[in-house]
Amino acid sequence: MNRKQWLAMAAGLLLIDALAFGQGVLVVEDPHQYVRLPRPTPLPHPTPQPATYKIKGLEVHARLLDSVAQVQVAQTFVNTGTVPLEVSFVFPLPYDGAVERLTFMVDGQEIPAQLLDAAAARSLYEAIVRKNRDPALLEWMGTGLFKTSVFPVPPGAERKVSLRYSQLCRKDHGLTDFIFPLSTAKYTSHPVETVAVRLAVESSSPIKNVYSPTHSIEIQRPDERHANVSFTSTNQVPSSDFRLFFDTGTGELGARVLSFRPDQKQDGFFLLLASPQIKAADEERPKKTVVFVVDRSGSMSGEKIEQAKGALKFVLNNLRAGDLFNVIVYDDKVESFRPELQRFDEDTRKAALGFVEGIYAGGSTNIDAALATALQQLKDATRPNYVIFLTDGLPTTGERNEMKIVENSKELNKVHARVFTFGVGYDVNSHLLDKLVRENFGQSEYVRPNEDIEAHVSRLYSRIGSPVMTDIGIKFALDHAKSEAAAPINRVFPRNAFDLFEGEQLIVVGRYREFGAAKVAITGSVGGKQQTSDFPAELVEHSHDDSYGFVEKLWAVRRIGDIIDELDLKGQNEELVKELVQLSTQHGILTPYTSFLANENVNIRDLAANTVRTRENTQALLAEPAGRGGVAQRASKGDYQRAETPVSFGGGGNTAPAAKVRDADDREVLVDGVCNLGNKAFYSRNQTWIDSTITDEMEKNAIRVVQFSDDYFKLAERHGRKLAQYLVFDDPVLVNVAGTCYRIEPAKQ
Repeated sequence: MNRKQWLAMAAGLLLIDALAFGQGVLVVEDPHQYVRLPRPTPLPHPTPQPATYKIKGLEVHARLLDSVAQVQVAQTFVNTGTVPLEVSFVFPLPYDGAVERLTFMVDGQEIPAQLLDAAAARSLYEAIVRKNRDPALLEWMGTGLFKTSVFPVPPGAERKVSLRYSQLCRKDHGLTDFIFPLSTAKYTSHPVETVAVRLAVESSSPIKNVYSPTHSIEIQRPDERHANVSFTSTNQVPSSDFRLFFDTGTGELGARVLSFRPDQKQDGFFLLLASPQIKAADEERPKKTVVFVVDRSGSMSGEKIEQAKGALKFVLNNLRAGDLFNVIVYDDKVESFRPELQRFDEDTRKAALGFVEGIYAGGSTNIDAALATALQQLKDATRPNYVIFLTDGLPTTGERNEMKIVENSKELNKVHARVFTFGVGYDVNSHLLDKLVRENFGQSEYVRPNEDIEAHVSRLYSRIGSPVMTDIGIKFALDHAKSEAAAPINRVFPRNAFDLFEGEQLIVVGRYREFGAAKVAITGSVGGKQQTSDFPAELVEHSHDDSYGFVEKLWAVRRIGDIIDELDLKGQNEELVKELVQLSTQHGILTPYTSFLANENVNIRDLAANTVRTRENTQALLAEPAGRGGVAQRASKGDYQRAETPVSFGGGGNTAPAAKVRDADDREVLVDGVCNLGNKAFYSRNQTWIDSTITDEMEKNAIRVVQFSDDYFKLAERHGRKLAQYLVFDDPVLVNVAGTCYRIEPAKQ
């Protein structure tokens, strides 16, 4: 999120955010100099600031040895103002008392520093906020900090600072929890050119799950006791702290459950992570069957057919001995590499590659016959069976009725094969493809005209290449269930049975009605035989803070995807549209159908009117089975359904950069007026930021508090981070804390 970013060099101190990513806070030691923390988007201040800086680059390397993290940060600051800066460096700590042996270097020279406990840090933060009249730093009240002595930064000069420290990570629910306070890097006058994070996780026991709820990370697992995690961004403003979970264990499968229940009167939310054992390179993998079906109609000519052939070659070169396969190509006629499935070996690989080289484009599109040919070849239900189906057009010959094509595929799919479809370009019937995968246990992907078919297909195949357990089901059994009539869990996503692949991690979310100790049973097929693994879990009665608030938001994202899918494939449903509006409003999750919520003139509490607007907007989904709009909407729907983190689905605003939302015509649109902070969504109305959970009655009885007054700081101290993280607005803000509404108003200048 993009908070206050004008330079916080206050009467004594300027802060350059240097949290666990080195992005600390610079403190100007001139009591006569007034500068707010820098922001990449200028805020409406009447006088330009002569002193400001930007963060040019930020690089973090961390080594996690079991629960101990050794962190090294390198960061380059540039004084973009016109005056020299005499600054100190303040670094808010990830956890109070968790950091030790911290050293700080400026251009390779170590300078003195001290660690301050939470009480001393709070006094320093309060002093800086009062002097600069900038509330941004309040979000870190409640933990200690690290502060250096003074060093100079001349106008236009760069300073490369480095930070080294050791940190003892927290452990909860069997998961080691590692936090980088990366969001401090949002205090910069320009977007950060490069942010690079590299984590090496090492453990004395086999590592199972590795998960970040805050960032889309790349994970490499060279063996069972090591995991390499990376994250890179360019020309962006970091929007949240970086958080990483990992756990260890023995056995073929490792699973953990995180639960979150903010309201004891409502169902709670759970997140289940499950990962298979990492196998050695020479260990035998389960045998599978893969049939690749590719469109060679006239519209595929040129670059598209060459990319499709490249995708075919990738799959063929990555099959394993014992796999069964075939290649089917179609236009108005259907042709197979062989009349029946082939056992993969070096001879069949070479022959199939030769067949692929001879593919050319021409003719019309017989989707029904191509699917029938593929599905009729699948006979063995004890093996994992996958059909990878690629098309760039509508059915133009043979059976052309959408419902009939889907019914035929269901009838012929005797072995529970998973059908993965790739719609290439905008001329596909996206409604048909989504219906096909819904009824055939797979998923659809869409390759836009400027994207590479081979990259999409190879990414999918790399994921599904080594199935470990298929047709997985999950059951929760509570030790002391209060009711036998109702299932303890509900609204679980993914909705249907799914497969687990080597190197992949299951991410399952759902809701629970009853709390307490539980046993989770994960059942699936391994080599044609049913196997069950049991794991302990704890479904909490009540969550006292928002540490696991991301669990609720991830559930909401996937539920929104599920609702849109239901509306798409089954037609309008008033209750589903109403739920879509409620979830989108509460969590600030913008969709092509609810993006109007960011409009200053829309009353977010008028559920009836907003349901009508959303119902009208979803008509576009039903009206466009094909074309640019149809593809855009169904690609967006898939993003919600398969979300692994909730962070990409929020809005922008005063403290966050504008959200990028794709509209019904596949155009990227910037949307502000909505801001996500912590586990809350705020909407800008009449120059006031309003917490989405506040009712009309709560607003009428709001307790007024003036920014920077004694009551303001007492309130922040009393509620700690639970409230302080929501006090970073410059405009008035209405916020709900434990059922009490506070109206925070700016102090008069």
